[in-house]
Amino acid sequence: MTRINDVLVEITPEVLLKAYACGIFPMAESATDPGLYWIEPELRGVLPLEEFHLSGRLARTVRSDVFEVRIDSAFEEVMDACAAPAPGRPKTWINDRIRNLYGELHRIGRCHSVETWRDGRLVGGLYGVRLGGAFFGESMFHRERDASKVALVHLVARLKRGGFDLLDTQFVTEHLRQFGAIEVPRRDYHRMLEVALLGKPDFFAWPREKIVSGSEVLEALNGSR
Repeated sequence: MTRINDVLVEITPEVLLKAYACGIFPMAESATDPGLYWIEPELRGVLPLEEFHLSGRLARTVRSDVFEVRIDSAFEEVMDACAAPAPGRPKTWINDRIRNLYGELHRIGRCHSVETWRDGRLVGGLYGVRLGGAFFGESMFHRERDASKVALVHLVARLKRGGFDLLDTQFVTEHLRQFGAIEVPRRDYHRMLEVALLGKPDFFAWPREKIVSGSEVLEALNGSR
């Protein structure tokens, strides 16, 4: 992993999008550290959309619609939850500058949240950046079993339905590896990114306000573009 340089100057949403287009992204040392630095992993995490792995048990959970999945209805709450300490994650890299930057990207339609709800409560979700035919996953959280996994499944189905080419996970964890996430060398990643940025997909092939059923999600995962 390459730490390129400390960021002590103002970053605009436009600068941030240009950084993503170059294959780099910002992080902070901790929630209390006001600084940011650019990261460019030598091995990049990617979740191939056409090789997404879905277990039978999780597929049944998705089909059951035990969670209601919404898009962009509680973006700030998702960021708050992703930044909160959790079991196995006593601290976070999401500081105030990160929150403000991605909040601005959300307001201009470039950053989205996928949320899982149950009985009117936000119980899981994720957020990420959209640029061309690439979606860059940033963080996820859960308060109930499978809540973040169902959000990820819905995201992958939405990306496939909309004609996206690349789901960038930045790094590969054991959690992501179970879905088929792989590491690709920096040079190969840049080739994939270059192709993806030329795409003109539709993130809202399913409209924002539509509550997509589990059956529709599984059909999109199993079908072709």
